[in-house]
Amino acid sequence: MQRLLKILFFLLVVRPLVLIVLGLNIRNINKLPRKGPAVIAANHNSHLDTIVLMSLFPLSIIHKLRPVAAADYFLSNKWLAWFSLNVIGIIPLNRADHVKREQLFSDCHKALDNGDILILFPEGTRGEPEQYGKPKKGLYYLVEDRPDTLITPIVMHGLGRALPRGEALLVPFNCDVVVGDVLPIADDPEQFVEIVTNTFMQLRQQFITSCESD
Repeated sequence: MQRLLKILFFLLVVRPLVLIVLGLNIRNINKLPRKGPAVIAANHNSHLDTIVLMSLFPLSIIHKLRPVAAADYFLSNKWLAWFSLNVIGIIPLNRADHVKREQLFSDCHKALDNGDILILFPEGTRGEPEQYGKPKKGLYYLVEDRPDTLITPIVMHGLGRALPRGEALLVPFNCDVVVGDVLPIADDPEQFVEIVTNTFMQLRQQFITSCESD
């Protein structure tokens, strides 16, 4: 039932929204993973980010996409929690300081063991529209003992303007989505953060829309 709900939502709601309202310039879509265990690592400026990323994949594997999202926000009320868990299929992450790393990532590891594709934002939270924050080390710790899990970087531009933080009204805006090559293995978290940062900067050079004023 959850799989059917997810397919119908993306077929009838998300795909028309992305195709008709948003103008997406997509580069290197062939580099997206088609099976897991895998992680999509993307920058984060808008609530649109997750559904746009998921819309890039065929409906036949949409049920294998699992966005990692903050439990304190997406489980904050019963309606949002039901939609997030049953339609989007999030993996809720408890960001409380006292949670041990093993417990924090336990559901993520289960999903990866199941061959799922996680969607994760290394910056940890939404930034201001079209501003880029420094990636955190969480993604490194998630995959440090999982050489079977490939990480594909994606950088987006324009979605922060199409649906700015705190706004409910969608504004048509031409947006870029650039998919990069699988990230190399890092020896330590600091090196990994540097690799992600440099990769995001390089992918930004492929934007079609201007980012000079961002």
